[in-house]
Amino acid sequence: MKSDLDTFMAADNLNALLITGAGMHNPAMVYLTGGAHLTQADLIVKKGQKPVLFHGAMERDEAAKSGLPTRTYSNYPYGELLKTANGDPYLARALRYQRMFNDVGVTSGKVALYGRVDIGQGFAIISALQKLMPEIEFLGGANDDVLFNARYTKDAVEIERIRQMGKVTTEVVGLTADFLSSQPIKESRLCRPDGQPWTIGDVKKRINLWLAERGAENPEDTIFAIGHDSGVPHSSGNPADILQLGQTIVFDIYPCEMGGGYFYDFTRTWCLGFAPDEAQKLYDQVRSVYQQLVKELKVNAPFKNYQQLTCELFESVGHPTILSSPDTEVGYVHSIGHGVGLNIHERPFSGSDSSDKDILSPGTVITIEPGLYYPEQGMGVRLEDTYWVNPEGKIEILADFPMDLVLPVRI
Repeated sequence: MKSDLDTFMAADNLNALLITGAGMHNPAMVYLTGGAHLTQADLIVKKGQKPVLFHGAMERDEAAKSGLPTRTYSNYPYGELLKTANGDPYLARALRYQRMFNDVGVTSGKVALYGRVDIGQGFAIISALQKLMPEIEFLGGANDDVLFNARYTKDAVEIERIRQMGKVTTEVVGLTADFLSSQPIKESRLCRPDGQPWTIGDVKKRINLWLAERGAENPEDTIFAIGHDSGVPHSSGNPADILQLGQTIVFDIYPCEMGGGYFYDFTRTWCLGFAPDEAQKLYDQVRSVYQQLVKELKVNAPFKNYQQLTCELFESVGHPTILSSPDTEVGYVHSIGHGVGLNIHERPFSGSDSSDKDILSPGTVITIEPGLYYPEQGMGVRLEDTYWVNPEGKIEILADFPMDLVLPVRI
């Protein structure tokens, strides 16, 4: 949590953090500012002190909404800096950073770098800054760094924001189901009133609209994939594919708050009108594993234990998994879940990149998402919900929704 940030910085022997980039769609900046509407800003977090937010003069009111101490770039006139730098824009920016660091009392020690910027420009500026401030060691981030550790667990405000995104997500899923169920059928296809078939692209446009109406967006798209594509876990779906009865549809929706805030992650698998026996069998096996996993979830357990259990359960009913066949492209081919927050994928992890530190500690938000995939048979199934380990150590779902495979349609 944010309250632990100084502790994590001390453990890593960090003197400060520098976060740069826009105030939105920039997880590190959003985490510490709340998501102000800033086109470009810099945040310097000195250990033991309140972060200072640097910004353009035109965005002073937006910056003030963060509640942090603020300073405008006009305190460091760019024209003067550019003249000092003999017209070199990267050196001019580095000189501004030098003055900003001096003003907040950071002149030596380790400084970790975060944010979303053009990598070429960022490299040029930091390289110049390193020469100006040789007593500072600038460091890149990693999945086990300070901010990832702080964001590993969520406070009550963060949980409420994620829970609200869960409510929005399930409302939109419900609207999608109602829309599909209300359309006429012609030659086993879902059709418009004029007889033309509805497509994957048509449905996704409506999903985008319904999310926007509720203050959400899906910057990483939505998976709405039918038939063959439902058997390829991260196929987003072919926009031209027609909605046909009896084919599996994997609907994986992971929107976030407008502006790049907290995410939610949710998946259901549907068949329109009816489910073929093969699809029903696959679905029943996935749902059985899902139910067994949820019953087994325990506070402070290593998340990777459930990946092991998932593989064992699927292999016991005859499916290949990445446990025994690491390169398999059919059967069970991914990890059982991941953390959710300002990134759609964050700690704790459960797959090959997880460690003994990735545990279900109080405050974590995770997904549980078993799936089976057989694209050449034209089917795939995944079920996913997002769970929270609350402060009392109980593991609760953040937004519930029916798991029916068959979605009724008009006859």
